[in-house]
Amino acid sequence: MIRTRFTEMFGVEAPITCGGMTRVGRAQLIGAVASAGALGFITAHSAGPPDALHREVQRCREMTDKPFGVNLTILPSITPLPYDEYREAIIASGIRIVETAGNNPQPHLPRFKEAGIKVIHKCTSVRHALKAQAIGVDVVSIDGFECAGHPGEDDVGGLILFAATAEKLSIPIIASGGIADARGLVAALALGCDGVNMGTRFMATVEAPIHENVKKQIVAADERATNLIFRTLHNTARVAKNAVSDQVVAIERRGNTSFADVKDLVAGARGSIVLEKGDMDAGIWSAGQTQALIHDIPTCKELVKRIIHEAEYLIGSRLSGMLH
Repeated sequence: MIRTRFTEMFGVEAPITCGGMTRVGRAQLIGAVASAGALGFITAHSAGPPDALHREVQRCREMTDKPFGVNLTILPSITPLPYDEYREAIIASGIRIVETAGNNPQPHLPRFKEAGIKVIHKCTSVRHALKAQAIGVDVVSIDGFECAGHPGEDDVGGLILFAATAEKLSIPIIASGGIADARGLVAALALGCDGVNMGTRFMATVEAPIHENVKKQIVAADERATNLIFRTLHNTARVAKNAVSDQVVAIERRGNTSFADVKDLVAGARGSIVLEKGDMDAGIWSAGQTQALIHDIPTCKELVKRIIHEAEYLIGSRLSGMLH
């Protein structure tokens, strides 16, 4: 067993999280993650409207008696979301752990704190992590440039970012981005973090509620199989390389790009076709460079058990054996 400030704070067996993922973070996956001893987060807006979130939480509770949380990602979107209503639905559902991401979570913290909820905030830079600590979050999840989704605009990889953040913060830190196996977990712990977050790796599991074509493509892909889009819009996103994301990159390279130029290509409805129907060129979908490290589609239980077993070996045998 690997014990850290993270495992003790949240009462989980493994210092591993499955953070929020749009259209992926549903009860089917998160219940399996929790049962495996890790900490998963239902993605609030993927459950449907705010009044549907309570039902998704109940579904998850029927699957597991282990801790799990809800992710509230606050980002601009084509159709603005009722974030205050989602916050109140989280509180009403009795959730005790929330992962926030995107914009500053400060407006939501007083209500979460009143309800006894611990907050993990996802950041992409040391300066933002320091601000999150200052406003009172309990844990920072720090996203390196390798991650799927939004890595920020600083282009700092995890090897530097994790250590730099650990030097400055006093609260627990979760390393996010570029991690898919025991080697990443052990490296993150060595760099000063208290746990790791995995997204793309959990997409390639039996329980992930996405089409088998997506899982097989993750297994087949290498570290080059992603595109960075929205760079010219200063809202960089790492997505899987396909015909649509290639087209977005080409449009941005022309210069003077506005969101209107790519709006129809990147619509969430198109991305959902990829995940639900397996049409791999229907739209954009998030994937990280960790695709290069993913070679199978295990159950969540098998995955977490394997990572912890191999991490214990790396810490207790391989690395200690190098000492003279």
